[in-house]
Amino acid sequence: MTRGMFDRARFGPYEVDLQTRELWKFGTRLKLIGQPFEILTMLLRRSGELVTREEMRSRLWPSDTFVDFNHGLNAAVNKLREALSDSAESPRYIETLPRRGYRFIAEVEWLDLKPAHKSGPEKESVRLSVADSVPEFASAPELHAQSFSTQIESEWVRYFVGAGVMFTLVIIFCLIVVLHGGFRVPKASAEHAALEHTRPLLTIADTSTPAFSPDGNSVAFFRERTVTGEAGIYVVSVGGDHPLQLTTGDRDCCPVWSPDGRSIAFTREVGHVYSIHVVAADGSSEQKRQAGGVLAGQLTASPMQRIVAVAAKESWRDREIPTGGIAPARPGIDWSPNGGLIAFSGADGLYAVSPDGSALHRITTAPPLTQDWGPEFSPDGSQMLFVQDHQSDLSNEILLVSVAGGECKHVYSERGRIASPPKWSYDGRSVIFSSNRTGHPALWRIALDSPNKAVQVSEAGSPAWDPDVSRRGYRLAYEHLLRSLSIWQMDLSVPDKPLSLLISGTSDTDQGPGPQFSPDGRKVAYMSDRSGTMEIWVANRDGSNPFQLSAVGGAGTPRWSPDSQSVVFDVATVTGPKIVVMGLRGGAPQILADGEVPSFSRDGKWVYFASARTRDWQVWKVPVIGGSAIQVTHQGGHAALESLDGKFLYYAKNPGPEPEIWQVPAEGGEETALPLVRPGSWASWQITKNGILFVGPSLGHQAVLSFYDFARDRTTEVAVLNRIPFWLGATPDGKSVAFDQPGQEQDQAMLVDNFR
Repeated sequence: MTRGMFDRARFGPYEVDLQTRELWKFGTRLKLIGQPFEILTMLLRRSGELVTREEMRSRLWPSDTFVDFNHGLNAAVNKLREALSDSAESPRYIETLPRRGYRFIAEVEWLDLKPAHKSGPEKESVRLSVADSVPEFASAPELHAQSFSTQIESEWVRYFVGAGVMFTLVIIFCLIVVLHGGFRVPKASAEHAALEHTRPLLTIADTSTPAFSPDGNSVAFFRERTVTGEAGIYVVSVGGDHPLQLTTGDRDCCPVWSPDGRSIAFTREVGHVYSIHVVAADGSSEQKRQAGGVLAGQLTASPMQRIVAVAAKESWRDREIPTGGIAPARPGIDWSPNGGLIAFSGADGLYAVSPDGSALHRITTAPPLTQDWGPEFSPDGSQMLFVQDHQSDLSNEILLVSVAGGECKHVYSERGRIASPPKWSYDGRSVIFSSNRTGHPALWRIALDSPNKAVQVSEAGSPAWDPDVSRRGYRLAYEHLLRSLSIWQMDLSVPDKPLSLLISGTSDTDQGPGPQFSPDGRKVAYMSDRSGTMEIWVANRDGSNPFQLSAVGGAGTPRWSPDSQSVVFDVATVTGPKIVVMGLRGGAPQILADGEVPSFSRDGKWVYFASARTRDWQVWKVPVIGGSAIQVTHQGGHAALESLDGKFLYYAKNPGPEPEIWQVPAEGGEETALPLVRPGSWASWQITKNGILFVGPSLGHQAVLSFYDFARDRTTEVAVLNRIPFWLGATPDGKSVAFDQPGQEQDQAMLVDNFR
């Protein structure tokens, strides 16, 4: 049988089903649709052969389609390479033959197997889901993940045949259920809500070295605090908001769980002397591990006993992102699966001590000018992974050794610097580690049966380090650095009142945060990419109890409904931006139109949005219940907001910097300019009850918050800011404003669900 007779193929860590149009990496489905997937199909069908650019053009673009073919093809190939973590300079999968075409160069295995993943008819979709839990203020039942899709299907016959097959399968399944006495519907969880989902592991920042409990339901971590007594090791349930503090040491570090989940081991530094400690996971006790004086206090001078329980670890506040190399002897301890040993790195090799400190033995002896660190027991406890630093050439090597000691086996040589201890996958078939090979630390994965190539864990992004994989629950945790914009607020009702931080670390890019206060004054909606992709988040008015509303990968510009129960926003998709409405209390998200920068009318019946469907930007509106869009402006328009009395519509003339603000009667009429209102961006102004608040440059000042009074038709200066924000939000009464400003760097523990 030849490859042309199969629809399922495997190459490297990837598996693809050409029939269902799905791509997986290590069992996790990736988002790849449209033209990039079509290109992958063509290349796989003719792997090892040249597929010309003209062949791709004839398949991807009909002869009567007028597009910039070269630009479109290059963009599609780049998107495919991004999904495969491939590069044109050092290709592993897709080789470029200049001016001719492309060739798939990796070995492809064609599978004669039934699909292992549930799939539906071929379609292009946008997946949207509500958060897995609701905040405390939303006294509603638990929200379950919702999704919808927009389908493009030209092969109707295939669709109905597939539907018939699915119907038959459902009937058979129901018969089985009846015969076996029924079944219980499990509670929705993060693993079942989406094939993959990246989100903050904790609702608090300044957290590091996350470690899963044996059942995968809890996590231990170190929290750095400047307040005396608040730093230390904490434990919290996954998705929980109330961590339990176990220790109060500001130099405690690197927790690991005992196999029974009852204890947590960690390291402590006191006066440059390091020791291993154990604390009960419920916080009831703490005991210091001792091994004949070796692990307690000052170590003896004997070369064989010149061992530190774990190498020195700086506090995370002082830790800098590596650019040219990382200091040697990083920390890392591990507890064996049978509970009998705690492994740690010493000055001259790896060691293991029994939990009661009664036995100590050497596992490795580090060669001269090297250091062994980061021990990690295999899932069966028979072997140990570790990193060996070569001080002579500053290279890193991942090695494998029997726990009993003996000869070390080479696993992988890393061309960058490994930033934290490597971790086994849940099944023991691959290794996850952090490296700065691309300039910033990111997570990489190597398969032990083919360890020559490392594949980046794209779900984690960069920077990322300190990974941990749960033995149950298919979860990956890691540490991420937030160097982002934060949301600050100013109380305009109190003269000279200083700014206050509302929400910190919303996003790593200038796309966020877009703060918007709800009309009832109880909540704030904003944008954040702390989960790995730009999404809409909602929090209490004071920034507490934040939760992720959307899960679409490219959401922006949130605006509230008049009743404060829904949020409208735009979503970037492969077919252009979409206007989407989501309720806070459940229900399926609804796509209203193609467009961006939406907002509600004051009666809640319409949604305004911007669209260039007529070749230039204009304001349109569409009924909330669905229907055809109606053009509102004809002389240019973008980012519209209706007055609180519903009489006028105000809008930016264009999406460029320092746009003019115009107005038009809500029922239609003459479009006129407001020459006294000139914000710095289309998003740095806001309608209030009596006028317009906006921020822009002013004579003598770089950033001025001003107020345009509707009744007096004049503008007054309100305050001077450090810099012009891109976004401005305001309460309806105009007494408070919120805007973006650079925030502090913070460490954030992140979670990837359904990581296999």
